[in-house]
Amino acid sequence: MTARRKIRFGIIGLGLMGREFASAAARWCHLLDLDVEPEIVAICNRSPGKFDWFQRNFDTIRLATSDYRELLADEMVDAVYAAVPHNLHEEVYVATLQAGKHLLGEKPFGIDLAANDAIMDAVRAHPELLVRCSSEFPYYPGAYKIYRFIREGRFGRIIEVHAGLWHSSDLNPDKPINWKRMIEVNGEYGCMGDLGMHVVHLPFRVGWQPKNVRALLSKIITERPDGQGHRVPCRTWDNATLACEVQTADQQFPMFLSTKRIAPGEANTWFIRVLGTRFSAEFSTKYPRTLRTLAYTPGGDQSWQVTDIGYEPPYRTITGPIFEFGFTDAMLQMMAAFCDELSRGPNGPFPCATPEEAALSHRLFTAALASQRTEQVVQLA
Repeated sequence: MTARRKIRFGIIGLGLMGREFASAAARWCHLLDLDVEPEIVAICNRSPGKFDWFQRNFDTIRLATSDYRELLADEMVDAVYAAVPHNLHEEVYVATLQAGKHLLGEKPFGIDLAANDAIMDAVRAHPELLVRCSSEFPYYPGAYKIYRFIREGRFGRIIEVHAGLWHSSDLNPDKPINWKRMIEVNGEYGCMGDLGMHVVHLPFRVGWQPKNVRALLSKIITERPDGQGHRVPCRTWDNATLACEVQTADQQFPMFLSTKRIAPGEANTWFIRVLGTRFSAEFSTKYPRTLRTLAYTPGGDQSWQVTDIGYEPPYRTITGPIFEFGFTDAMLQMMAAFCDELSRGPNGPFPCATPEEAALSHRLFTAALASQRTEQVVQLA
């Protein structure tokens, strides 16, 4: 049996997503058919208290440091997964590329448009490096099926598109403030910067780029406890609904994008709904085993069909198709896409979100902020 090529990863930022990334690497035997595998060799976090979990579970780690520059200077590191707050994206991502490391970075690839421009300059200066943006949800089997339906041209003329990511963890006004509610750390985009790349990844991938936007942004909880007995301002946007027009080579249609931190009853629900004159389809992570479709012929019945889809992701695994897919599986699939592209090029079933797609999201979110201020439709630059 041919040995798999190893990609030696360093992880910068050891919070929730850093642990998810490492856990996906530990499950690599779950995947079939790949000629490449990740190895966690270095970790970095400002607080060394996060080191213990990683060192107990990964005996391949050779470096644990509180200085990301030390990790980037280490020749054994081939690629970096960076999961740091938005205000650190420009500094860390640019330094990673200047150090000659491949990069899988968390969204939104910069706290604002200026930071993203600086990151994109670094991306263009290093075409030899693979740079991708983290976005897991399109790897769910139902989402991937809708992607293929679009590519196959099943929908006819598109009537409209709805896509969103909603959760409700911030409905509690007594939840202590964290960095995602601080404009100086999370950025003025608020929920759009934190959740938006997940929503636009699949539409952007199929070429549905907004030409304009009318944004409705909401600040619902305006102050929160600071953990020290005081209440402090909560200045980021909680919810955002963006009404966009999409112009393709042969048609124009409305697309509605929503990111919500306060959506009562929702627990990280990602969804996409595409309505067309010949075919319509809808998938939500709330019902991960099912896909709703409606095939229509002129004069025929209009009847939605619900199909159990089971475990059929882009990359084959040991799991049988009758079982249910979840977020940790999506994380593994996204990581597989990154490693596969690094090993064999961009011809995999669904490559990770590109820096150019992240840059387009910045143009959209910047226009959305302008739309909210002016209460007008804003054209994308």
